Amino acid sequence: MQETSGINELVKICARPKLNAPNLLAAWPGISNVAIIIATYLARKLGPKDLAQIRPNYFFDPVGVMVRGNLVEEPQFPQSSFYYHKNPHGEDLVIFLGDAQPNAKSYDLANVVVDVAERFHVRRIYTCAAAITRIHHTEQPRVWGVGTTPAVLEDLAAHGAFLGGNLQIAGLNGLLLGVAKERGVEGACLLGEVPGYAARLHNPMAALAVVRVLESMLGLKINLDELTAVAEEGREHMKQMAAEAMEEYIDYFTEPIWEQEEDEPEDE
Repeated sequence: MQETSGINELVKICARPKLNAPNLLAAWPGISNVAIIIATYLARKLGPKDLAQIRPNYFFDPVGVMVRGNLVEEPQFPQSSFYYHKNPHGEDLVIFLGDAQPNAKSYDLANVVVDVAERFHVRRIYTCAAAITRIHHTEQPRVWGVGTTPAVLEDLAAHGAFLGGNLQIAGLNGLLLGVAKERGVEGACLLGEVPGYAARLHNPMAALAVVRVLESMLGLKINLDELTAVAEEGREHMKQMAAEAMEEYIDYFTEPIWEQEEDEPEDE
């Protein structure tokens, strides 16, 4: 496929490998950082090679500069990078990691990501996100699945994803799939359940649940020991925070009996 002028202007291609029916996993920061935890962990464990970088100037505006030792540094931009992994066990994988989501031009950025996906003949685009539910932090999170076609939904269900019906996926982790559907590229999003009361905390438990489904769908073999340990630490941290919050609640809304007796007037 011949590169378009848009790719030439907005993307720096670092390599041109011959990939075997690759899938693309794309991730930006989002709720509970589920997507970034997943993509970063896979990148660390698989050791992918540089593939391409999106030039940031069109999508991001620096709001200031760093000063070190009284010397002003050059403006810094968020990085948006593609990597590739040659999978000896099946289909190859392209990983996209975005440091930040732009304040504007998100639709344009999503289209550039799909441009690169088409350039390397990506078969399906995957994203990840958090599903905010009434789950308790002590429960095992389910993995919700959404897709761009009925065939993708069947594939998700076959690998254990829960098809929960109507929902909204905020930000580029969702928008990218909409753009993929516009352009006839298959797409799927896997969402790990997170408690609504802990949506602002990093959630490696939800990330681990999603990685297990992804590992099966993408035909990857990944050592999950480290992420499993981090997930257990995260669960214990949430238990501790919940216990401390309950203690504060009890202290605030209850009063010791002896203090109540001191406030009562004495009988004449």
